[in-house]
Amino acid sequence: MLARAARLHRSADFTEVVRRGRRASRATLTVHLLPGGAEGEAATPARAGLVVSKAVGGSVVRSAVSRRLRHLLRDRLGTLPGGSRLVVRAAPAAAGATSAVLGHDLDAALSRAVRPEAGRGRAGRPGAGPPAGSG
Repeated sequence: MLARAARLHRSADFTEVVRRGRRASRATLTVHLLPGGAEGEAATPARAGLVVSKAVGGSVVRSAVSRRLRHLLRDRLGTLPGGSRLVVRAAPAAAGATSAVLGHDLDAALSRAVRPEAGRGRAGRPGAGPPAGSG
């Protein structure tokens, strides 16, 4: 279980993180990370929220997915930069995934979202060299 201080509560917080945060997706989930920006935020712990929609399954399935994700997040929140806010959105594939698979996807998505992006243009993408036949 995540402590109350470690959870996002307001709809506006979720909206801001999803709109302004860095996004990284895997088969079972998508993370949106908004790193802490202000100096005072660095001293505050990271906070997280979950989005598990009806597309994932019925109420029993959604509750099980939420419980597994909260358990996985509890250990990983301390590794995020201070003041960060995180939203984890479960994909429909999360319904059939084991905790190990969810943990692996969460770790991969978080490591991708935490590191600064080197380049956002085509040059930063693999296989984005010069067009074929030019040269």
